[in-house]
Amino acid sequence: MALWACTSGAQQAKLPANVIPAARRTDTCQQPATPETAGLPAPSEPTIETHYRDGKVELRPAVLADEVPIAFEYNGVSHAVMLATPADLEDFALGFSVSEGIVDGPGDVYGVEVQPSARGIGVAIEIASECFARLKSRRRTLAGRTGCGICGAESLEHVLRPLPELGGQGPHIRPEAVSAALSSLVRAQRLQKATGAVHGAAWSGVAGTAEILREDVGRHNALDKLIGAVLRARANALPGFVVVTSRASVEMVQKAACIASTLAAVSAPTRLAAQIAHDCGLTLVGFARGNEFSVYSHPWRIAAATD
Repeated sequence: MALWACTSGAQQAKLPANVIPAARRTDTCQQPATPETAGLPAPSEPTIETHYRDGKVELRPAVLADEVPIAFEYNGVSHAVMLATPADLEDFALGFSVSEGIVDGPGDVYGVEVQPSARGIGVAIEIASECFARLKSRRRTLAGRTGCGICGAESLEHVLRPLPELGGQGPHIRPEAVSAALSSLVRAQRLQKATGAVHGAAWSGVAGTAEILREDVGRHNALDKLIGAVLRARANALPGFVVVTSRASVEMVQKAACIASTLAAVSAPTRLAAQIAHDCGLTLVGFARGNEFSVYSHPWRIAAATD
């Protein structure tokens, strides 16, 4: 049974090994987040910027996105340090663990405890013993930049690791739903509107409405947080797809394939991302802006909806 130590603010409670007290079952942990209730952090205290325009100088307040070292440890052993937005860290822990192949699913994660400190935030993750043994054998250590994806991978085999065989799985999606989902995501990005410095990732229903949203200064982080939120809410039990406000690199394809059969990105894919998407059966959409986009693999999920 998954165990989550989710409390508001800096205080975190360590739970007994087999109990989740009702008083600690917060909405953030137990209910699907929506763009309106995504638990985004309060913007940082405003700083003063010197703004130049048309030869004129203006001093004005500016809100900057927080970027904090987040240290993941598994069963007491340090594993990865990422620079990330300090919000939705329980989702981040689960999503990263699943999308990096550290665990096979949410049931392998027994507990997550967030431990703030003066230098950053530690996230202690307890996982199944067989998953931990596999992790130790991989001997992978990350020292990340801002959500640096696969940096630190020890071998080519891990970088190009096996992915789910999606085959004919997944819903048909109407072209207008792809455009609507990206528009819905952008409208719901409160932190991006305040700071102009974060990426967004959303789970959309087939009608094109962003149902679960996560934001982060790192695009991989935003997607990992979304994966964790979707898995905890079991939202992917219903038809849907993933939309992101970034380019579609190979890591984004690998991560999205954990929960979806279609990934739509605002910017371009890479050649390797398109190849990996083709190989695993993922429909990869790029340059999704306004009422147009391009499909780079398995277009039947989009095209068949127009028949």
